[in-house]
Amino acid sequence: MKLKALLYRTILILLLGAVNVVCAVDFVSVREASAILYDAPSTKAKKLFVVNRYMPFEQVVTLHSWVKVRDRSGKLYWVEKRALNNERYVYALLPLVDVRAEPNISSPRVFQVRQQVVMQLIESTGTGWIKVRHQDGNVGYVRKAEVWGD
Repeated sequence: MKLKALLYRTILILLLGAVNVVCAVDFVSVREASAILYDAPSTKAKKLFVVNRYMPFEQVVTLHSWVKVRDRSGKLYWVEKRALNNERYVYALLPLVDVRAEPNISSPRVFQVRQQVVMQLIESTGTGWIKVRHQDGNVGYVRKAEVWGD
């Protein structure tokens, strides 16, 4: 009976580990000054948009020299792999986002950013806040719910 319970516990641990792997999301950002988003993995495909450096995307599929990415709205695009890197960036979702000195709503505001301003993700606190760096060098904490790309 003890062996059976141990077996069930081991299977449960393995399944929970598999769920964590499935739920893991890989984000990429645009490395170059700009990148073209296509509707298929080819430079001959229809060009849909041009996006700026640091724009974060969720990586869905990699196919040779192409990556299928998803934006915040859930739309899918293809982008050349060479235009991306694994550096983590987030962008502000709200019209104004407060960046605080500490991961606490009552902490002093260090600076504010406008909607869709991109910031480098430094670390996640695991408390609903992330540490970010603005392009001008200022560092602080934002609520995860107010940014996208983490």
